[in-house]
Amino acid sequence: MAAAACKSELVAVTEMEYQKLEGLLNSVTSAQANEKHDDDTSIKDVIGHRAHWISLFLGWYQDGMAGKEVYFPAKGHKWSELKEYNRQLRIEQSSMQWEEVVSLFRKNHKKLHNFINNHSNGDLYASPMKGANNNWTAGRFAEAAGPSHYRSASKFIRACLKQSR
Repeated sequence: MAAAACKSELVAVTEMEYQKLEGLLNSVTSAQANEKHDDDTSIKDVIGHRAHWISLFLGWYQDGMAGKEVYFPAKGHKWSELKEYNRQLRIEQSSMQWEEVVSLFRKNHKKLHNFINNHSNGDLYASPMKGANNNWTAGRFAEAAGPSHYRSASKFIRACLKQSR
């Protein structure tokens, strides 16, 4: 799917991909969610990851707008260390129950939804996001943290459920 180029497209793709993922989440049992698959990763891990990355994006935006240094992906980490960063995140979230992870994801999706709806098309797409040090707009970052991640999570969940049959 092509990247959203304006707020209305971002709203539409975010809602569409969220509804698809939400439908899958409603069909996943706790046992299925905790079963490890590729790279020792579970459905629960993937949904926890998605919730976390929404928070990262919102923090990046907030820091950039406040004129603070923006740490990508997070303070003390480089993009080249992403695999290790995500592994550490799985460890940090390992004590969370499936219901807690889903609740966190839904809460963070609502924050993303509100962020998108509370910003103008210009805020989202007129210029690069402050502090990003690249050409990505806030809208593009929001799409990466939201619908793009939702799409890949849905694909992962479908594959896990198929494998479990």
